[in-house]
Amino acid sequence: MIVQKQLNIPAMLFAFRGTVVLLIWPHILLVAAVALAVTAVAELRPGLLPEISLAPFSLLGLVLSIFLGFRNNVCYDRWWEGRKQWGQAIGHARALAREIPAFLPDEAPLRSRILRRVAGFAACLAASLRERDEVVALAPWLPEPEAAALPDLRNRPAAALAGLTRDLASARREGAIGEITLQMLEAHVEGLSAVQSACERINSTPTPFSYSLLLHRTSWIFCLLVPFGLVGALGWLTPFFSMLLAYAFFGLDALGDELELPFGLAPNHLPLDSFVRAIEIEIMQAIGETAPEPLPPENGRLT
Repeated sequence: MIVQKQLNIPAMLFAFRGTVVLLIWPHILLVAAVALAVTAVAELRPGLLPEISLAPFSLLGLVLSIFLGFRNNVCYDRWWEGRKQWGQAIGHARALAREIPAFLPDEAPLRSRILRRVAGFAACLAASLRERDEVVALAPWLPEPEAAALPDLRNRPAAALAGLTRDLASARREGAIGEITLQMLEAHVEGLSAVQSACERINSTPTPFSYSLLLHRTSWIFCLLVPFGLVGALGWLTPFFSMLLAYAFFGLDALGDELELPFGLAPNHLPLDSFVRAIEIEIMQAIGETAPEPLPPENGRLT
């Protein structure tokens, strides 16, 4: 995710980091080449191309911009929901880091084991969403026998939460915590499980393919045909304005694709590693170990 101060006008015009220009520049160049060819034919061989009114392009452009805006709103809502879910995960982790030491003051090994499971859950969930090695992410936070069994498990983040529930139930049976305390702590475990389910839902359910395909096709048709409508009024300026239109439409389309699945490693995706580090800091402080430093932005970007 790009994190930087508001740019001034010259910097904004020439900024490339975090933009979709690097993704769509081949599309823009292709549209520019078509527009240049259309302009050359119209200017050097007058009368060879039919005169086409701008009216149908204006109508099509208006309709296309409405549909692109709607799709981008849907994709941004998915991105924002992902951010809210990880915000809830951090909130539940902080609550457990605050409450477990207070409710289990004389159970240092148990406190450490419970809280380390919370950090392991966050690391494992992030690894799962980014298709990394879940075993490598989770194993350092679990007792050795449980870590050895991880390769045989299918749902490893849920396994971390299951171990957390077992530890809380064991503390209840031994009388270390009461029934009401158990219910309060288990509510945070349920909250973490709900976060996992919501993130998996976002990650496994893209926007309908036919809708995205319709917008992709319509954007291409519009951008490749619009030079025929512009050349009569703009002449040799047609390639320039065709490139601007291509940048707007292809850029919105590419931005929607990037926000649609927000847990990847693209510049505008959510910084899951930073979220996991924030949880690790809370957990390590709660169990009395040296907490790591927050992840700093690299070239204005958090991962």
